[in-house]
Amino acid sequence: MRSLILAVQFLTRLPTPQLKEFDAASLADAARWFAPVGLLVGAVVWLAVLAGSLLDPWLGALLGLLAWLWVTGGLHLDGLADLADAQGAAHRSRERFLEVLKDPHLGSFGVMSMAMQLIAKLVLLMLVLKFALAEAGFSPDAPIFPDVLRLSGLPDLSGRAGAGGVITLAANLAPLLLVPAWARLFTVAWSATLPTLAAGSGERFAWRTHWPSFWLSAALLAATSYWLAPVLLLAPLAGLWWWAYLKRKLGGMTGDCLGAGIELCESLLLLALVVGRQLH
Repeated sequence: MRSLILAVQFLTRLPTPQLKEFDAASLADAARWFAPVGLLVGAVVWLAVLAGSLLDPWLGALLGLLAWLWVTGGLHLDGLADLADAQGAAHRSRERFLEVLKDPHLGSFGVMSMAMQLIAKLVLLMLVLKFALAEAGFSPDAPIFPDVLRLSGLPDLSGRAGAGGVITLAANLAPLLLVPAWARLFTVAWSATLPTLAAGSGERFAWRTHWPSFWLSAALLAATSYWLAPVLLLAPLAGLWWWAYLKRKLGGMTGDCLGAGIELCESLLLLALVVGRQLH
């Protein structure tokens, strides 16, 4: 269980048992657990969105975003910002790119990328929730539990289907569980098939890849996606797109590149859920 604990510690802020000794081999083995840990991240987001939506859809989307930031500690968002700064300042210089990538300070490109990513996730979460509410028989303009707001002195808005629809709403939001799992699974392939540009977290996982566990996780995620949201069967295209970008643009990867890829793929998969619900 050491590698599982390390995977949870590396990717989340969830409490885990304390390990007395550090083993680099166990850290490399932790990559096999990235997809299951992604499901834990998705569960936290799913629960926050569901809880907030009992009062207001926008509150549900906001709580979901805040939960996403909390459970990951902003680790991958930081990678996106660092990569944006490095690409903005590199001017086609590989040495300059790596120099800025290592700089802990945040520049204007990083700030813009973080802001746009947070806005994108908030809006996409809201749209996913909007479709889930409609499919569960709720009006997106009224609280699920009007009595709760009535006790607070707020107006009683009708049009909700009642508390019995909460279970249906929870089921409709279940695809959110899969989005972080798919994105974290991709990092295993990225780190194994792209050369490392610099020492760091990406290099720690690159030297030892367990392909059987990778394909098993991919198969289980595909089967679950087919059941919950068939549009997520297109998820590997997002991972392939980021791999091709890193290969062509940078010629390799770093830990920041992996983190940026997780963030961007999560947004793409949320967008896929929105488009899929719209077409459905």
